[in-house]
Amino acid sequence: MNRPLVGSLAATFLGAVALTGVTAAPAAAAPTDGSTAPATAQAPEAAPSFEGTVALSNCSGSVVKMPASQPGDPALVLSNGHCLEEGMPEPGQVITDQPSNRSFTLLKADGGDAGTVNATKVSYATMTDTDVSLYEVGSTYQEIEDEFGVKALDVEASHPTQGNDITVVSGYWKETYGCAIDGFAYRLKEAGWTMKDSIRYTAECDTKGGTSGSPVIDNASGKVVGVNNTRNESGEECTMNNPCEVDESGKTTVREGTAYGQQTYILAPCVGEGNKLDLGAEGCTLPKP
Repeated sequence: MNRPLVGSLAATFLGAVALTGVTAAPAAAAPTDGSTAPATAQAPEAAPSFEGTVALSNCSGSVVKMPASQPGDPALVLSNGHCLEEGMPEPGQVITDQPSNRSFTLLKADGGDAGTVNATKVSYATMTDTDVSLYEVGSTYQEIEDEFGVKALDVEASHPTQGNDITVVSGYWKETYGCAIDGFAYRLKEAGWTMKDSIRYTAECDTKGGTSGSPVIDNASGKVVGVNNTRNESGEECTMNNPCEVDESGKTTVREGTAYGQQTYILAPCVGEGNKLDLGAEGCTLPKP
C-alpha cells in the first residue's frame, strides 16, 4: 500500500512503502530545501488543480460530492481505508458510523493552505474488495465554500475508461502525478487483502508514501474516478507493499513499479439524501459489516 507516513502500524511495517496511506510513516522524505510551494511530478499540461484536496496527518484525501449531494449537506472527505487513525482494517472488516474528530487541511487551487475542517465520524471504511474511507465533517459544502473559497470535487458515477488521462493529486505532498489508465486488475492481492477491479496506472504515475488517499481525477471531466492506494515496490509477489494481479483464471502477474488506485463510482449508489450512507440501496455493492 502507498503507506501513510506515520501511524499505529509504523512499527510493524517500518520498511513498508506500497500502501500510500495512514498506517505508516511517509515512504519518502519530505522536501529538505525548506520550500512549501507545490511540486509537480510528471503532470500533464491540463492537470487538475489542488482545489478540493486535503492533507491528513500521514495521507492525502479530498472533499467530494456524490451525485445526490446538495450544498447544505455535511461534506464528505474521501481517503483510503488504510489511512484510518487507528490503523488498517482487517480483511473482511467494515466500519460504519464510527465517531471521529480527525482534522483535514483544505488546499486552495495553488496548493496553499485554505483552512481546517474536522470530521464528526467515519461514515464508511474498509480494505475488503476496495481500500476506501469516507469521513463526514462538521461543515456543509456551502459553508466550506463560503468560508474558505474551496469547492468540492465531484465523484464520477460511472466506470472509468481505459486509456483516459488521469492525475493523482496528493494533498500531503502538494504534488501531482500525471499518467493514463493502463487497464484494470480483476483482483489485486496484497498481503491478506484482496481488491476488485483496481485501476492500473501507466508508469508515469510513480507514487510514494503519503500519496495514499489522493483523488484520481479524469483530466477530461475533472471528476474523481478513483482513490490512489498502492504500488509494487520491489517485485515481490502478493506481499505487503508488493501487490500482485490475479486474473479470472487464477493466473498471477507481478508488475514491479506499477501503481494502482481503487474505483470510486461504486460509492455513488451507496450515498443517498443528506449524504447518508445506505448500504441497502439499489445498486450498492460495497461490502457490508
